Amino acid sequence: MLRIDAHHHLWKYDPVRKSWITDEMAAIKKDFLPQDFQPVLRKYHFDGSVAVQTTQSEIENDFLLDAAADHDFIKGIVGWVDLQAENVGERLSFYNSFKKIKGFRHVLQSEADKHFMSKPSFMNGIRKLDKFGFAYDILIFADQLKFIPEFVAAFPDQKFVIDHIAKPAIKHKSMEEWKKEIVKLARHENVYCKISGMVTEAHWKNWKLEDIFPYIDVVVESFGMKRIMYGSDWPVCLVAATYEQVLNIVEKYFFSFSENEQQLFFGGNAIQFYNL
Repeated sequence: MLRIDAHHHLWKYDPVRKSWITDEMAAIKKDFLPQDFQPVLRKYHFDGSVAVQTTQSEIENDFLLDAAADHDFIKGIVGWVDLQAENVGERLSFYNSFKKIKGFRHVLQSEADKHFMSKPSFMNGIRKLDKFGFAYDILIFADQLKFIPEFVAAFPDQKFVIDHIAKPAIKHKSMEEWKKEIVKLARHENVYCKISGMVTEAHWKNWKLEDIFPYIDVVVESFGMKRIMYGSDWPVCLVAATYEQVLNIVEKYFFSFSENEQQLFFGGNAIQFYNL
């Protein structure tokens, strides 16, 4: 079975479009292109990846489509469209003609309105995704988790995946409220979870495996082995860890799991979810 990194990014660094990259994230204030990532995947025996948007513009879709056309290791793209636009159906129909566009994402974590995903105009866009077989990545902070069960329940046939285990405050060992909401959300079988982005929620310079493992425990116990997937969050992860260190976390965690379970986590579930 193919090994898939189900969450990474690519960009040509632009301080305006990438304004979310703060001064303390200086390590990633530069270009990260397919030719930078391909040898990393090869070194750690991955066959392919899913490239995910970081900028809320269709210009980034063009950039990722060009990258995927030239680099076959990019098996899927999670792009961006204005889901609130009146012509969202036309835009989705347009992107349906590109085989590698598998889904879309909106940066919900940056919205001033924490309940943004429940706006009727936004939900109207979500309602149209399933017609084209598109998945939707949910990018939120942990304090928005409480809104998600009701949101996903409105679209029982839509495939959703939580990015970065919903960004709990690992640095502060904050878990109780996050765990309660994760358990509740996981009851919705159309929702998956990416075990990704954890090092950036931990103490960047001083995280340890034992800080992170309890959060993985919650996700695995809640979602089971058929609705979780591996994502490196490269190159964002580089502010806190190398690719090897990120991979090492989950390889050590899943070491005692069966070969079949490991194959599901490291590729099988992503292939099924994104129709790679």
